[in-house]
Amino acid sequence: MSSFTELFTIVHLKPNARREALYGLAFISLWIVGFLLFTLFPMIATLGFTFTNINLAQEQPLQFVGLENYRAMLTDSQLHNALGVTIKYALIALPLGLALPLGLALLLNNKHLRAKGFFRVMFYLPYVIPFVAGIFAWGGLLNPEAGWINQGLEALGVQDTPNWLNDPTWVYPGLVILGLWGIGSAVIINLAGLQGIPTELYDAARVDGAGWWATLLNVTLPMMSPVIFYALVLGIVGVFQYFLVPLVITDGTGRPGGATMFLNLYLYKTFFTFQNMSYGAAQAWALFLIILALTVFLFWSSKYWVHYAGENR
Repeated sequence: MSSFTELFTIVHLKPNARREALYGLAFISLWIVGFLLFTLFPMIATLGFTFTNINLAQEQPLQFVGLENYRAMLTDSQLHNALGVTIKYALIALPLGLALPLGLALLLNNKHLRAKGFFRVMFYLPYVIPFVAGIFAWGGLLNPEAGWINQGLEALGVQDTPNWLNDPTWVYPGLVILGLWGIGSAVIINLAGLQGIPTELYDAARVDGAGWWATLLNVTLPMMSPVIFYALVLGIVGVFQYFLVPLVITDGTGRPGGATMFLNLYLYKTFFTFQNMSYGAAQAWALFLIILALTVFLFWSSKYWVHYAGENR
């Protein structure tokens, strides 16, 4: 029962239960006030902004413009390009962001692997490094002339090394490589999921003559599907909110050739560079609706591919 429901039903409780409920509400009252002041009310306000013409860069009287800001998005070529950039990046980043942590977790879960604790710490450690510091470090590693990655490729005999962050062809793989250093948290989550799979299922698979690949497809992946579903939902939300890396790497310019002008970065520039508050609010709500639609679709589709232990289908 939510705290808001408790607030309305508290008068019907017995004295002792009412006292406990009041204590509980007192403890979470600061959170409720903070949620109302800093989350709910601003969201409602931005929804109202989308129907007005608030632009801090221009002196004009406040007017109600209806759906004009939403109509403007339909013809905004820069916004369409930003959406395309985000989708291109997502098509590369999401599959790798799901497969690589699971693959590393499978390796760490191998009973023959020694020093498991050491490797878990080493994989998780980059996750706690300050994000901006990690971006600058990887920016140096991806430097086309002095970066260690290209120097390693040259040592392997590759002559035409990629210009990672300055070539529209290579910028998305470069950004994906840059983001992989922080997958330690996902590795630990996948490892916890693997260790929660009942060993009896693997014993039954071996008795039936299943090999490693068949066991992976018929036991591991179905039992890991809730973890994969969780990672997929967070991944989709994260990729549409992708912002800090391109802002730091390119100073928000979108170079090379607009290839890094992600949707959230364009939204940020609309608000704080062009100071078009109403149009920026409309973009923010459009982004919210896109993420909401994709999330609802994932939850709807989960009944076909997500398996929960003990669930009857």
